[in-house]
Amino acid sequence: MQQYELVTENEDQTFALAKQIGEKLNGGEVIALEGDLGAGKTAFTKGLAKGLAVTRVVNSPTFTIIKEYQGRIPLYHMDVYRVSAEDEDLGFDEYFEGTGVTVVEWAHLIKEQLPDELLTIYIYRIGDTSRKFVLEAKGERYLQLCKEIC
Repeated sequence: MQQYELVTENEDQTFALAKQIGEKLNGGEVIALEGDLGAGKTAFTKGLAKGLAVTRVVNSPTFTIIKEYQGRIPLYHMDVYRVSAEDEDLGFDEYFEGTGVTVVEWAHLIKEQLPDELLTIYIYRIGDTSRKFVLEAKGERYLQLCKEIC
C-alpha cells in the first residue's frame, strides 16, 4: 500500500483533479472516499463524473444509498453513512465486481464488504476552500493510477 498527497486551493482545482482521475478510469475500479461532513466528497465525485462523461447532475445519494449514472463507463455513487449494519447484505459486491466505477462515501462503515484492492481517498479541509487529498493505493492498478496523477 502506498500513499500520495495532493493539495488543491479551491473547488475548481478539486473538480479538475477529480476529473483527471475520472478520465483515466477504465471500469471496474472502486474508490473509497473519506472525510468529515463538508470536506468535499460529493464535490469530488462531481468532478470524477465529468471525467467519465456523465452528463446528469450528480448529487449526494444520502437517502437512497446508491445512485447510478451513465457515461462512457457507468458510475455507481454510494453514500453508506446511513447503512445500519456493516454486515447487512445490500448487494454491494455486485457493484464492486462490476464493469462500472464505484465511488463509496463513508466507506469505512462497510470496510468488511470492500474489495481488497481499491483506491481510498482521504479529504482534509486545510482552509476555507483548500483541501489536502491523501490517496492510498491498494493493488497495482491503483498504484499505477496514483503515479499517473501525482
